[in-house]
Amino acid sequence: MKRKSAFLIATACTMLIAGCGNGGNSNSGNEAATNAPKESAAAEATAAPAKDVTIKMFQFKVEIAEQLNALAEEYEKETGVKVEVETHGGGEDYGALLKAEIASGSEPEIFNNGGYTALVPYMDRATDLSDQPWAANLIPTSKTPATVDGKLYGMPMNVEGYGLIYNKDLFAKAGITEEPKTLPQLKDAAAKLKAAGITPFEATNEWWSMGIHLVNVGLAHQPDPKKFIEDVKAGTATIKGNPVFEQWLDLVDVIFDNAQDNKMTTDYATQVADFASGKAAMMMQGNWTQGDIDKIDPALNLGLLPLPISDEEGTILVGVPNNYIVNSKSEHPEEAKAFLNWLVTSETGKKYITQEFKFIPAETDITADAADIGQVAVAVQEKSDTALGWNWDMFPDGVTQGFGAAMQEYLGGQVDRDQLLEKLDKAVQDIVKQ
Repeated sequence: MKRKSAFLIATACTMLIAGCGNGGNSNSGNEAATNAPKESAAAEATAAPAKDVTIKMFQFKVEIAEQLNALAEEYEKETGVKVEVETHGGGEDYGALLKAEIASGSEPEIFNNGGYTALVPYMDRATDLSDQPWAANLIPTSKTPATVDGKLYGMPMNVEGYGLIYNKDLFAKAGITEEPKTLPQLKDAAAKLKAAGITPFEATNEWWSMGIHLVNVGLAHQPDPKKFIEDVKAGTATIKGNPVFEQWLDLVDVIFDNAQDNKMTTDYATQVADFASGKAAMMMQGNWTQGDIDKIDPALNLGLLPLPISDEEGTILVGVPNNYIVNSKSEHPEEAKAFLNWLVTSETGKKYITQEFKFIPAETDITADAADIGQVAVAVQEKSDTALGWNWDMFPDGVTQGFGAAMQEYLGGQVDRDQLLEKLDKAVQDIVKQ
C-alpha cells in the first residue's frame, strides 16, 4: 500500500506534537494562507468586539458540549459578547439539522463542516478566512479540506486520529505482551482475550461510527483514495469486487464476531462507558473519547492500535474532523471572526482547546502535552508518521448515512458479505444519481 505517499504528514508533524489531516486534495490554499495575514485584516479581526451582541454556534461535537458552554461564558465575561452554543451530534444527523435550521430562516454565525464535497452546498455562505491572523500558523495539511481555489473557508477545529483504543492492563491479564499490528496478530489477541474471559471488542450500533470511520479504513487503503472515490461516484469502479474491500471485510468480521453480546443496542455513550468500565479490551474510536473515559476512570492505562486489513502492518487514521465556518449571511459574521481569533490566540481559549477539549491543536503555535490531551492523543501523535487519511467528506451528503445503514444490517446479521458491498455501492449511486 502507498501509505506515506497517500498521506503526507511527516513534515507537518515535526512542527507540532500532533498528527495532521488527510492531504486528499491539492494544497492549493497553502500559499494564500501562508502569505496571510494582511495588516488591515489582522487589525480588523483583533479589534475589540462590539458589546451587547449575541452570536450563535451550531456545532456537532457532543464530546465538548459542556466545555463549549463554559468557554462561551468566559468569552462573554471578557468581551460582553454572548455566544449561544447549540449542539447536535451523536446519533443525530447533524447535516440534515443544519439544513433545516438554515431553511427555517435561522442563520447561525458559526457552524461545522467537514470540507471537501460537504462544503460545496455552503459556499454561498462560507466566508474567506485566508487573511485571519491564525491562518499562517496552521499545520499545512489541515487547511486542505476547507481550501477552494486557493482560499481558506474554514478554521480547522483540530486534528484527530482513531484506531483501536485498548486497555493495557486487560491485555497484560490475557498474556498479550506485544501490540498486534497485523490482522493475524489481532485475531490471535482476540482469541487470547476470550480465553482469559475478557470481551475483546466493545462495538457500537451507531451509523456514523461504522458508516464513516470503519468504512473509511477500506477507502484509505486504496492505492489512490481520491481517484477510487471519484470512480465509484462516476460508476466506473465498484466497492464490490474491490480487493482492498474484500480484505477490509476480514477486519470487520474480527471486530463484530468478537464483540459484546448486546452490540446491536449499544449506542456511542454506552460503548465508551462500558469500555472505560473495563467491560471490554478494545473499541474502535479516537482521541475524542478521552474526556468521557476520564470521567469514569482517569487512571485507565490506554494505548492505540492500528486497524489492519491483512498480514501487512495496519495504520491509524488521522485527519481534520471538522471546520468552523463563518456564515456571511448571519447577522454578525465579523463578531464570529473575532470569537474564533480569540479562541486560538487568548490564553483562555488555548487552555480550553488543550486542557478542556483535550484537542490536538491544528495550530503550530499552540503547545500541548500528555497531561493536557491524554494518553490516546499522545498515541495518535506517536503513530502519525505512517497514518492514512480521512476520505468520507469526498462523498456527497447522504452517502455515509447509507453506508451506516448497510453496516447496521451487517452488524445484525441481516445481510452477508457480498450483500453488504452491494449496499455500499448502492448508497453511493442512490445519492449521485439524484
